[in-house]
Amino acid sequence: MRKQLSIDEEMKRIWPAVRVGCFQYKVKVEDKNEDMWKYLKRDIFKKVKDAIFEYGVNDIPNIKESRQAYKAFGKDPSRYRVSSEALIRRIGQGKGLYEVNTVVDTNNLISIESGFSAGSYDGGRIGEELVFRVGKEDETYQGIGKDEVNIACLPVLSDSEGAVGSSTSDSRRAMITGETKEVLTLIYSFSDNGDLEKTMEYGKIYLEKYAGAQELESWIVK
Repeated sequence: MRKQLSIDEEMKRIWPAVRVGCFQYKVKVEDKNEDMWKYLKRDIFKKVKDAIFEYGVNDIPNIKESRQAYKAFGKDPSRYRVSSEALIRRIGQGKGLYEVNTVVDTNNLISIESGFSAGSYDGGRIGEELVFRVGKEDETYQGIGKDEVNIACLPVLSDSEGAVGSSTSDSRRAMITGETKEVLTLIYSFSDNGDLEKTMEYGKIYLEKYAGAQELESWIVK
């Protein structure tokens, strides 16, 4: 059954351009896709370094708009970086990327190429009805590889049990593991342009080719 996602009215009031691209699919999570890493290192790393040279990281398209949205929500984007910016900074600094699994690695590929933050969530560990909203005062959750993440004023994804992810750092509750069977991958857009539609097109190809996504559905929430 397709997850029901809505964007909170207060978030839309503060930042009217917000949209979320959605992919829902079945999958068998593997450790690594060698072809994806070859493509990433051969083609995407060069593209990213060219973009850094041309714009500087803060002004790369879709990162720039995300940073502006964070400021509007009340969060310092230099302290709490949108995930795409954090990944691109690692590449620019020559640190490379962590290898996690085929779903997370493909998620990161989409994020790096587009400049949009992307998050992938275990469909069996989140509710059927989800809301994209601004984090509440003093709201936190247990992050992946972190004790506690301060998600107040961050754009967050939540279900009836509370927040499960954000465009900066996701929660441990919904993380992708080898046991995951169904995934919801979200592309968080704060840009008023056509890049989200383009990202949805190649994102579908990447998820099927590199993550082994099956029975994939895609849609955009406005």
